[in-house]
Amino acid sequence: MSETSVQIRLMRWWDIPAVAALEQALFPTDAWSEEQFWSELALETRVYLTAERAGHVIGYAGAFVLAPDSDLQTIAVDPSVQGAGTGRRLLTELMALVSERGAESMMLEVRADNSPAIAMYERMGFERISTRARYYADGTDAQIWRRRPLALDREVLA
Repeated sequence: MSETSVQIRLMRWWDIPAVAALEQALFPTDAWSEEQFWSELALETRVYLTAERAGHVIGYAGAFVLAPDSDLQTIAVDPSVQGAGTGRRLLTELMALVSERGAESMMLEVRADNSPAIAMYERMGFERISTRARYYADGTDAQIWRRRPLALDREVLA
């Protein structure tokens, strides 16, 4: 897959069914519902993006922004295209957007067993700051990561 064939754009209400379906496929035990995505999109403190290729949603990401802080709420990429840079592009664009809204840092939590995501966060300048033991329903720990400061230039982040 050519990374340039993927368009990153703001999530819209008509994306919700595809996003929720991808969410269910990726996170069957704790997936967000369509209603949760609707609620998130309605809040002024949220920013959500989709990654689209050939008219199909292949990824999404969202953040809570209350300057000077932000929290990565979710990020996901269709397994058939993981490893091609879509997650990095989503996160890069999201970080730039939250920076434009006044955020100076971003925090996130990630499953301790999600080594591909952890590697991406490390490459993008996040630092692990703590662990929440047995945070997830299946008993897996959550790692808490933070990036501070957030760069304003999308090219710097890419």
